[in-house]
Amino acid sequence: MKVYETLHLVKGEDLNHHETLFAARTASWLIEAGFATAASEHGDTDEVVLRNVHEISYVKPVKKGTIVKLKGRVVLAGSSSLMVAVTAENSLTGEKVVESYFTFVTIHKEKGGKRVHGVVLDEPVDEEEERLRTKALKIKETL
Repeated sequence: MKVYETLHLVKGEDLNHHETLFAARTASWLIEAGFATAASEHGDTDEVVLRNVHEISYVKPVKKGTIVKLKGRVVLAGSSSLMVAVTAENSLTGEKVVESYFTFVTIHKEKGGKRVHGVVLDEPVDEEEERLRTKALKIKETL
């Protein structure tokens, strides 16, 4: 699947009392990146909503001045659901700092209720995508 990327500069207002990136700010950025990924694959922002936050795993602390690169990709697709993996890394070093998984569903914007999205997953393009899909399947098994 296509990888959707966005960048954020970590500023003073993004920090917690430990002078590292505040978890709630990170979660907001991750969910936004996940939404953008799901909506881009589906082709309509009005028909995509967040269904579930499965996991947000913080790997390393992030300091002020870091440029964080968020990478989102669809890793599982049901008939009306899309599980998106979003990873965050230091854009200068490539070091991973966060990994997360979210499920978005497609809905009828006028009628409500689920809508079939038609997104079909292609074969994994690299080891990282294979790893993310395998982890997503494990998450799905626990639901």
